[in-house]
Amino acid sequence: MNGFTIFMLAVVVIGLPVTLGIGSEMFKRWLRHKETLAAALNAQTAEKAAQYAAQTERLEERVRVLERIVTDRGADLAREIDSLRDTRPGRLPIN
Repeated sequence: MNGFTIFMLAVVVIGLPVTLGIGSEMFKRWLRHKETLAAALNAQTAEKAAQYAAQTERLEERVRVLERIVTDRGADLAREIDSLRDTRPGRLPIN
């Protein structure tokens, strides 16, 4: 065998496995990095979801209070109108 063939054989036998091993480790590190980023993003997303849920609960409570105010006020207003109808002097109550 000539020198070039021996050199190429050494490159294939030694260099290729070394290169593949280094590439494999780089790929594993890159995957771990991506998993870490995904976990951080997941934590942020969960925190934002909890904040949105709390804000939604507060808004729903406010809407319930406003609905109660509107409906209670409507009943009071109807009673006031009825009492005004009944207490006018010289008028008969309208039923």
